[in-house]
Amino acid sequence: MDSMGRSSVRLLVAVGLLLLRFNWCLAVDGGGVAEVGGAFPMVVSTWPFREAVRAAWEVVSASDGGGSAVDAVVAGCSACEVLRCDGTVGPGGSPDENGETTLDALIMNGATMEIGAVAAMRYVKDGIKAAKLVMDHSLHTLLVGEKATDFAISMGLPGPINLSSPESLEKWANWRQNHCQPNFWKNVAPAGSCGPYRPINLAQALDSVKHEVEGSQGGVCQDWFQSDNLLEPINSHLKFIDRHNHDTISMAVIDKMGHIAVGTSTNGATFKIPGRVGDGPIPGSSSYGDDEVGACGASGDGDIMMRFLPCYQVVESMRRGMEPQDAARDAISRIARKYPDFVGAVFAVNRKGVHAGACHGWTFQYSVMNSSMHDVEVITVYP
Repeated sequence: MDSMGRSSVRLLVAVGLLLLRFNWCLAVDGGGVAEVGGAFPMVVSTWPFREAVRAAWEVVSASDGGGSAVDAVVAGCSACEVLRCDGTVGPGGSPDENGETTLDALIMNGATMEIGAVAAMRYVKDGIKAAKLVMDHSLHTLLVGEKATDFAISMGLPGPINLSSPESLEKWANWRQNHCQPNFWKNVAPAGSCGPYRPINLAQALDSVKHEVEGSQGGVCQDWFQSDNLLEPINSHLKFIDRHNHDTISMAVIDKMGHIAVGTSTNGATFKIPGRVGDGPIPGSSSYGDDEVGACGASGDGDIMMRFLPCYQVVESMRRGMEPQDAARDAISRIARKYPDFVGAVFAVNRKGVHAGACHGWTFQYSVMNSSMHDVEVITVYP
């Protein structure tokens, strides 16, 4: 072969390699996925919230080019709010100590890293839409309480609306009849069975009771003072957390262009202290997403999990090269080392569409749908 022929071969090989590289990049970035057998678009959600996933899928997979990841997240979380998924999302569930339902929600655009969130929002039923309005029409990230309500209504959402339901009020009435137990107070003494409460020094209280009993009875078993029998009336707490009293929908969407968005919506912990904000509207705790890396969603004991920002941890671990499964396990194990009794879970999905989950203290399920599936698939993750 002469030199001209060899040059032609080299040129053809170079062009071929360039095209292969281009197709690989398309597969990773999500553009032109259909041509290279990718799995985008994609929707992932905590729990078997199939209808929510289908609502998001309908938007992001539309034949006219598909909606954006952000629009799909809004559609999916809104569906869960309307359906009142597990009684822990949207209006009508999880009454606080006053019997009122309030909403927390967050949305994040992984392309721009913009975030909108509302917390302890009253009288507006559309949590995720309110969060998107904060992102779209303000330079803020988080609005709270009645001022979040005022903002949402001024931007066109219906309200004011009573967010309680007959079911939530009945649940609250039964709880009151049970002397407001269990609850989220600690190291307090109630004026009555349901408060008001005042703070106490637990060590001083135990010492005072010990001296009174010893003085009247001439001695007492030391073990008795260290038991839960004495602590329980002044240090009450919820002993059992599950998806029906302490849950969130957390959703991640990758659209046809490879852009990522995440969102959460919740009505918070049942019988929470009024004003409590959980991990739902906290960026990096309930959810986090970055086009360059991937996304994460979380569910569980938000008061514990928000101390660790597990979803931020998951995404940053994947940024450093961890696979989704290892990143999810690492984030959960970090919490478990400090709080062995905590209950929670995360799912992780990287920008290639590889997904995994990890949990502690309960069996967790998350839902997935992508272009290779005929319908939503539910993945079960064991502790």
